[in-house]
Parts: sequence; structure tokens; C-alpha cells
Amino acid sequence: MSIVDQQLSDYSAAHTTPETILLKKINRDTHANVLKPRMLSGHLQGRLLSMISHMIRPASILEIGTYTGYSAICLCEGLQAGGKLITIDRNEELEDKLRSYFREAGVEKSIELRIGNALTILPTLDMKFDLVFIDADKENNSNYFDLVIDKVPAGGYILADNVLWSGKVIDEQPDKDTRAVVDFNDKVHNDPRVENVLLPVRDGIMIMRKL
Repeated sequence: MSIVDQQLSDYSAAHTTPETILLKKINRDTHANVLKPRMLSGHLQGRLLSMISHMIRPASILEIGTYTGYSAICLCEGLQAGGKLITIDRNEELEDKLRSYFREAGVEKSIELRIGNALTILPTLDMKFDLVFIDADKENNSNYFDLVIDKVPAGGYILADNVLWSGKVIDEQPDKDTRAVVDFNDKVHNDPRVENVLLPVRDGIMIMRKL
């Protein structure tokens, strides 16, 4: 998934604060026991998410796409005392595993796990979010953006993962999934409601600040 030279990627990871023991466990267990382990945020991206969360100090976080909970735990590290993270995922088979990880991380009271279709759940959330992380099915990135943009106050942030799609975004004849990512990137870049930076970290992270 990384588009950076592997040696440089390894060097970057070696000079990044290590994962906690629990995050290493989730990383290892996901790769050993869960389908599509490349979906895991992992060490470098996880530390980036934690750093951004610490910088923002959000009182409320929304995550679209929980997977095995790695990124949710990282984002919680910068959450204000008494804050809440709502995370949405449609895979009910992972629910018990997720709740176990959240308990072990000591964040079960800070995280509200919603199992279901995010497109259905998002309109029911009547609150504002200081930080949103979009990391679910890429064909709906634009829909997720449309559903959350008004839930983010001025000065709030939206992050979107996999915006370089293994480098395929520069293909001359992109496939359907790549086209959806390209269209999303163009949409964000031309939206006057946000300023944005696309970071070539791992598989690409789009950072948006609501104006």
C-alpha cells in the first residue's frame, strides 16, 4: 500500500514513537486473523493520527470505518477529558473484538461504537465534531463528506484515508474505485468551505480544515 520507498518507510517508522503494547497486539492479531489486514492504519499512520488529535485536542471525534479499532484508539489519545468518539462500522462480526480492545485500552467509556450503514447513521447524529476521520468504502467518500461537512464547526478538521489509492490516482485510465477516489480529491480541492493538504503518507491522507 505504501507508495514510499520501503527503506525510507522503514527509516521513518524507526524514527517514530513506537506503538503501545496493545496497538502492537491489535496489529499482529489483525494480520493473523482478520481479512484484508492492509486496511489497518498501522504504526506510522497511527502515530500521525494520534499527533493530529493531540494538536487539536478535540472534545468530539467521528470515525467512519472502525475495522479492528486501531485508529479509534489512536485518535482517542488526544481526546479532551470527558470527550467522546463515535465510530461507525457495518461489520458486526468484529463487534466483540472491538469492544474487548476498547476495554483493554481503557477507552470504552469514551468510545461509542455504532454498527450499521454509515449513510443511514450519519443523518441521525445531531451534534458537532471537532475531528472527523473518513476511512471506509471509497466509492462513498463524497457522500460521507457531504453528510459530515455541516457537522464540523469552523476551525474543525476532516481527515480522509487512502486518497492516493496505491498510486493509481495518476493512472491515465483509472478503474471504478480509483475514479471515485480521484473525484473525491477533486471535489475537496475545489470546495471553498475547506482548505486542504494531501499528504503522501502511506496510502495518502487528505487533511481538511473547515473555514
